[in-house]
This record gives sequence, C-alpha cells and structure tokens, in this order.
Amino acid sequence: MDDRQKKVLLRVRGLKKWFPIHRGITSRVAGYVKAVDDVSYDVYQGETLGLVGESGCGKTTLARTSLRLLEPTAGEIQFDGQDFRALGRRELRQARKNMQIVFQDPFGSLHPKMKIGRIIEEPLIISGVKDKAARRKRVEELIVRAGLKTEHLDRYPHEFSGGQRQRVVIARALATNPKLIICDEPVSALDVSVRSQILNLLEELQESLGLTYLFISHDLSVVEHICDRVAVMYLGQMVELGTREQIYGGMLHPYTKALLSAIPLAGGEKRERIALEGDIPSPAKPPEGCRFHTRCPYVAEVCKTVPPFEDAGEGHRVACHRWRELAGTK
Repeated sequence: MDDRQKKVLLRVRGLKKWFPIHRGITSRVAGYVKAVDDVSYDVYQGETLGLVGESGCGKTTLARTSLRLLEPTAGEIQFDGQDFRALGRRELRQARKNMQIVFQDPFGSLHPKMKIGRIIEEPLIISGVKDKAARRKRVEELIVRAGLKTEHLDRYPHEFSGGQRQRVVIARALATNPKLIICDEPVSALDVSVRSQILNLLEELQESLGLTYLFISHDLSVVEHICDRVAVMYLGQMVELGTREQIYGGMLHPYTKALLSAIPLAGGEKRERIALEGDIPSPAKPPEGCRFHTRCPYVAEVCKTVPPFEDAGEGHRVACHRWRELAGTK
C-alpha cells in the first residue's frame, strides 16, 4: 500500500529537545545539549517502526519527547489526528491511555513491594475504572494473554525471571488498550534464550490487537526481524528512513552502511567491516553542516552545509549530499 493511503497514528515535525547547560553561581545557561534536533517522522497505524543508532544518539529522548514524557523545546506532534502539544494536563492524562512504554529493564520498572496483580491493575485505577471486579477480570485476562498464569498475580517481582518480568511489563502496558506502544530496548537485558520468546509475544499481540510499535534497539538483527520500517539516528538527527528492505538491502547513508557492516551474515560469511574513525562529537557542540561529516569516509566540502532529509524514492528518505553518487557502494 502507498504510504499516502496509510493512516498516520503519530506525526512528528521539526521536533527538538535541548537540555540547558547551567554554569556558575548564578546557574546561567551556557549552552544546550541538543539531544534531539529537528527530527520529523511518521508512525503508521499497525506497523512497527524501528529506531536505531549508537548509544547516546537520542533514540530514547526522541521517543519520550514524542509522547511528551519530556516536554519538547520546539516542534509539532499529532497523535491520532490530535494536536498533542496543545493538550492541557488533564487532557494529556486521558490521551496517554492510548500510549504506553515497555522499558529495557523489567525489574527496574516494577515496584518491588507491589504484587504483580496490583502492578497490572494500577493503570486501570489511574484511568478511572472504578469497578473492582471488572479490574480484577481485566488483570486476569492480561496476565494470561502475556503468557503467565493467574496464580502469578499474588507474587512479587523478585520471584520471577527476567523474561517473566518483561511479560508482566507487557501485560501492564496493555491494560488501557493502547494504540501505540514504545518498546525501549525490550529484550536487551534478557538472556539470549528468552529474547525470541518475548519478540514472538510482541508480534502475536500486534497481530491480535492491532497494535502499533515504535521499537528502539541497538541490535540491528532484531530490528530486521521485527520491524516494517527503520529510522536511523545519529547525534540527535535522523539520517535515513525507509522500509526494512530499503534499509537492509539498499541503504544510502554512509552511517547506515557502517552500522550494517557490523551485522554477521548467516553461515559464518563475513561482511567487509566499515570502521569509523574518531569519536562521536558532543551533542553540546555538534559539527556544523552534516553531523556525520567528521567521521564519514566520503566527506567532501559540501558536507559542511546541512543536507536536506530528502525523498530518494518510494518513501525512502536520506540526509546526505552525496547519496546519489554513492548509491551502490559498499
């Protein structure tokens, strides 16, 4: 289906999140950490959009700012056709029923002194479900749907394995029937043996409930498995966005090529590794122009100016001055 025919659930335009740097006795603002800087993207209903990049590139900050868990410095956010930035506190609280987060560390996101049943029930209480019997029935349905048993509801988080705790987190996220779930590195803290089980559960829930995921990960092989489209971030900006096939089979940005060169191939076959020189610049003092130009093996004089995030065809977007001449290079 053409992208123009798909329903946009989350639309973000020109989003910025700058954190002030305070110095001196007067705590004057001496600068800003530009964690997210002029990012635009859409999330289509029913899809899984992957968000990838090195640690510290702004993936989690982008996701949380998109949901106003962090207030944006600038930009536009629309959720399900509603101007999300225009909502007051009470309206925002109601709107958040439709969006939830599955965190990286399942143990850290569960209250250690609360029983599992209460943890899953809490979103229902906050959202105003007053019927106790109805809440209990819903909680029992959720725990079973997440692959656990109703007798688990009277236990505490420390009595479960990491995979089981993540199932509890997923059950809690489903409590309010959300339309969008942000999965923030949901399997990176788990043993390899249970990662596929959690990923399969997420896929099953998406198919049966019509969920939409924004899936944050540094594991590019996981992203290739579960995501429909992939967005690549570098130093607070989006540098490439496309379908899974476009990114993994026809990536255009030099940074994307470097990231994907690190993925091992099946059968022990090896890729030609693209080693990036130098360290990632500070987001407090990002390079002028293309932020990747200080590490790019294809840098040219034009790269010292800001590249447009342009359409390379069929919705495949890239922010690189030289993508046309570099297309097809490894």
